[in-house]
Amino acid sequence: MVKAAEAPTPRDPHIPVLLEPLLEAVSPVSGTWVDGTFGAGGYARGLLDAGAARVIGIDRDPDVFELAKTRMAAYADRLDLHQSTFGRLDEATADPVDGVVLDLGVSSMQLDQPERGFSFIADGPLDMRMGQEGPSAADLVNELPEGQLADIIYQYGEERQSRRIAKEIVKARAEARIEATGRLAQIVEKCLPRKKPGQAHPATRTFQALRIAVNDELGELVRGLEAAERAIRPGGRLAVVSFHSLEDRIVKRFFQQGSGAGGWGNRHAPELEQAPARWEAKNRGITAGEAEIAANPRARSATLRHGRRTDAPARQADRKALGLPALVMMENGGK
Repeated sequence: MVKAAEAPTPRDPHIPVLLEPLLEAVSPVSGTWVDGTFGAGGYARGLLDAGAARVIGIDRDPDVFELAKTRMAAYADRLDLHQSTFGRLDEATADPVDGVVLDLGVSSMQLDQPERGFSFIADGPLDMRMGQEGPSAADLVNELPEGQLADIIYQYGEERQSRRIAKEIVKARAEARIEATGRLAQIVEKCLPRKKPGQAHPATRTFQALRIAVNDELGELVRGLEAAERAIRPGGRLAVVSFHSLEDRIVKRFFQQGSGAGGWGNRHAPELEQAPARWEAKNRGITAGEAEIAANPRARSATLRHGRRTDAPARQADRKALGLPALVMMENGGK
């Protein structure tokens, strides 16, 4: 990984992670860009200040657009907002764009709202829906079979004690439906050793897993990467900031596949003939430097990867080779 030295200037309580390294990586910034995970607008603002003529902001959360009226008022004539998922970002672009930025995972703005149920820091309803529709985390916790719950916690949270946690959840919900983040956190905490100083809360991996499942985040990530490939003009740039190993592995392998560096063959399955490279990408990710981490602790787990689009036709990624968990393959038809 390449360490970035720059620290952000705190202009907003929701500081975009790795913004300066990202802008440096895609420089010079001009033309039309897509911010596929608009959130509080930090990346969109950075792109516009750096020289983008126009930014198309996309987010599945309807709450962000009301906030944008005040946060982004100075940029209103250069900003187009769309409520959608970034897996459909190419539908919001009539013409090829000069670049796409994706900031993955849950936003700090969502984490700061207990009523959204993303965090156990403050008690709230067990929701976690980014788009505020469809089954909630409470629905999954209270209705899924024990084995399926354990699979979600293990594959999406990389939690080794997933079976034990799922068993305790099923036992607790038999007494009363689990509706609050605080109660779920307590159930998980009882299953695991007491955390040591500096360690994450024992429920962190379980909450991550449920959030990913509720929002189909990994399936959506693959669709978003493919949509960006379709939308970006030759010579345009794609920059992706991820926050855990599952996301980063998918992004890394997407660029490897697209640049002809996949090398997925083995003695049992010969390597397929390589298609023309669709991306020029370096394999090394960029992580935050000490100054940025001190100013914005969320940056500690972030990795930035980026690539330049070639003129080769877009194509669907090989999902198996991307390293998607088995659950994603089943939920998305194994494609």
